[in-house]
Amino acid sequence: MGDATKEDVSGSSRKVVGKKRRAYFFRKWTKIDVMRASSVGTVHFLCLLAPFYFKWEALLFGVILAFLTSLCITFSYHRNLAHRSFKLPKWLEYSFAYFALFALQGHPIDWVSTHRFHHQFTDSDRDPHSPMEGFWFSHVFWIFDTNYIREKCGGRDNVMDLKQQWFYRFLRNTVGLHIMTFWTLVYLWGGLPYLTCGIGAGGAIGYNGTWLINSACHIWGSRAWNTKDTSRNIWWLGPFTMGESWHNNHHAFEASARHGLEWYQVDLTWYLISLFQALGLATDVKLPSEAQKRKLAFPR
Repeated sequence: MGDATKEDVSGSSRKVVGKKRRAYFFRKWTKIDVMRASSVGTVHFLCLLAPFYFKWEALLFGVILAFLTSLCITFSYHRNLAHRSFKLPKWLEYSFAYFALFALQGHPIDWVSTHRFHHQFTDSDRDPHSPMEGFWFSHVFWIFDTNYIREKCGGRDNVMDLKQQWFYRFLRNTVGLHIMTFWTLVYLWGGLPYLTCGIGAGGAIGYNGTWLINSACHIWGSRAWNTKDTSRNIWWLGPFTMGESWHNNHHAFEASARHGLEWYQVDLTWYLISLFQALGLATDVKLPSEAQKRKLAFPR
């Protein structure tokens, strides 16, 4: 097992830069901002239409879709790509990264870059989705202001490991095509019930599950480790977020493949990693050492 040390991915120091709070709506919107807002808005609009086209099998499809795509996000984008908590054969790494696209959270280069910036600048003015700028900013509004993220964090120079791989460049350039193809196939298969209950309800569940980690898990909950930030553990969110809501654990040991560090802390992503490790497919799996735990433990 490798050590899950707390690391600064880009090698830069964390520092606070004073900035005037950004307006949420009355500002210049880029083309990417409009596209992101349209995607999120469409998913939630379809969710609102779901009761009018309701079918149990369509809702079941939506729940399964939310579960599987959210698991791909946490397994692939987050623990495998952003933190390199474990290694996979390329064919398996690329497969999970591809299916994570359908969680509608963007392509790997963008997602991983933003997340690495979050850990580099946690809770400072340069945090891409800082809770210091309000619950709704950290929950969702930050997504629609790419210029603001660029002003705070700079260019996407912290993901050269992904940019150098043809597959991730391909996903960056074609992500919209894959999403629209998938939505079209869902509609042709199940009509409006599957589009509203599946894409709509399922997408809204997946979106807000991820967003709660950025917002709620920096505001409410408990602290198991003496980190220098506002990260919190929210136990009841654990099963619904694939183990991501053990967020204080994660900020304490960023590179750890396991977020639910205790046996009773439900962490579905870790269970999947453990399965692939047992099969010999996941290697170099990082976990925090006892020395690292002692260093960040609260005084008794």
